Amino acid sequence: MISAPAIGFEYRPSGWLPRLLWLLAVLAVLALALAGMSIGLKWLLALLVAGLVWRAVRRHRHRRTTVAAAGWSAEGGWSLRFADGSDAPAMLASFRVLGAAILLRLRTAAGEQVLLLAPDNSDADIRRRLRMRLAMAPPDQAASRI
Repeated sequence: MISAPAIGFEYRPSGWLPRLLWLLAVLAVLALALAGMSIGLKWLLALLVAGLVWRAVRRHRHRRTTVAAAGWSAEGGWSLRFADGSDAPAMLASFRVLGAAILLRLRTAAGEQVLLLAPDNSDADIRRRLRMRLAMAPPDQAASRI
């Protein structure tokens, strides 16, 4: 049996996540506007939603340990390269294929990294190769899909 080739790719955060969060915030505020509660409570909850989304988007853009590249060796081990040039071995904790996007949760000694590979931040061929290789994941990793 031929082993799967190594897969390596540069990574930058996707712009889709902040847009999706703001879209959901707009829908939540619209639902609040249509709800039958006092106007003061509507404004308070709308400001709370906007503040929480702003905080989540800001944290997404300004993470301290930003992944610059990732690689999956032919033997199954992951490695991450961070923006500061340091490398760390990683283990695939779980994954999810979401249409054209792939969500990877990788564990390192320092903590957990979540990578979203979407059409705006990764090559279609890389995502296709990852989907194919993830589909052939061993049963212990297949059971840990997000």
